[in-house]
Amino acid sequence: MQITFATPALLFPAISLLLLAYTNKFLAIANLIRNLHARYQQEHQTLLREQIVHLRKRLNLIRLMQAFAIASFLMCFVCMFLLFWGKQSAATWVFAFSLVLMLVSLSLSLSEIWISAGALRMLLKEFEAEEG
Repeated sequence: MQITFATPALLFPAISLLLLAYTNKFLAIANLIRNLHARYQQEHQTLLREQIVHLRKRLNLIRLMQAFAIASFLMCFVCMFLLFWGKQSAATWVFAFSLVLMLVSLSLSLSEIWISAGALRMLLKEFEAEEG
């Protein structure tokens, strides 16, 4: 497989947008944790504690998602340097590794979404119990 400078450069906008989305998620969850913690200090509800536990898991996943996306971004730069130095074979392997890192980041994102949906189901279950 022959790759050019344009090949790893194609990932730059995608990775940048993913990092922006991950950072926005991180900030939203951090804010939510602060609010829930303040409520828990006053009310000591079990549901609030469970939500905070879920949010901690999500926060850890988001940190990992960011780390793998950044590593993928860095590998794209390494790939471009290797291409610049005429190391086509090494550049191909580094680019493949970059894609694997991005795949891991996206897989972690799917896990985080799954946990998020579970937390929402927990809230809906409580709401339905109060209504019924």
